[in-house]
Amino acid sequence: MTTPFFTASPDIIKPYALMDLDDTLFQTQRKIDAWDLPTTEPESLACATVNKQNEPLSFMSQRQVTFFNWLLASTELIVVTARDRSEIKRVKLPFDSWQVLTHGAIILTPDGDLLSSWQQYMYNKLAPLQNKLNQLSQLFANHSKNVQSHLVFTPHIDSFDNGTVDDELTIYLAIKHAQKDHQALIDLAEKLPNLIRDFDQDFYVHVNANNLAILPHAVHKRHAVEFLLEHHLDHQRPSFGFGDSLADLPFLQLLDWYGMPNHGQLHNQY
Repeated sequence: MTTPFFTASPDIIKPYALMDLDDTLFQTQRKIDAWDLPTTEPESLACATVNKQNEPLSFMSQRQVTFFNWLLASTELIVVTARDRSEIKRVKLPFDSWQVLTHGAIILTPDGDLLSSWQQYMYNKLAPLQNKLNQLSQLFANHSKNVQSHLVFTPHIDSFDNGTVDDELTIYLAIKHAQKDHQALIDLAEKLPNLIRDFDQDFYVHVNANNLAILPHAVHKRHAVEFLLEHHLDHQRPSFGFGDSLADLPFLQLLDWYGMPNHGQLHNQY
């Protein structure tokens, strides 16, 4: 049998584009200045996110706007982000496909509903860890009361269906430094395994700039993307994606092609 040569076809099948958001498609003004990004003159910027007071927070350069418009027109864009269900509402961009949220603990369908099978799976993984997560939460809450502390501690909580009722479960713990002392967060990450028994057995730590996250091993973008690819996405359609952090690399490696912006943690590492 002779293999035919490639023939161009007018019938376009849209690939899946699985995209991290913060620092990949948009960023704060502080990072725009630090990275010296092109096409970021004030008149070229587009507001992408707002803060809790509904004030502009993150922006897209003109190149990012062009890139995002191309993604919307030519791909099925799937969000893969650390943002939770509350935080994603402050992203003022149009999404109409699957959304992987909260580091992979939450999957929303294209209709915006919770994917029940994933919810049940995550409930079974998170419920046994609630005592340890509560211990860590109490430890950091007490530490934050110390007037000498510059740590800003936030537990990320959501409701999960256990098959009978919805339970609120802590998913992961986030810590920022009020003075943006990134080295202080790196130092803290090194001390975390000594805080509670079997820490490494149950949790891993991700640090990126001014964000430190303590996550159960079951909570990872890769796990959620793998579930989507296997159970809900068309195996015949190609996939590609972009992300800026080391935590994005494992999910990106599941795709047919992947890349990174020319700034951020992944770019600096490699």
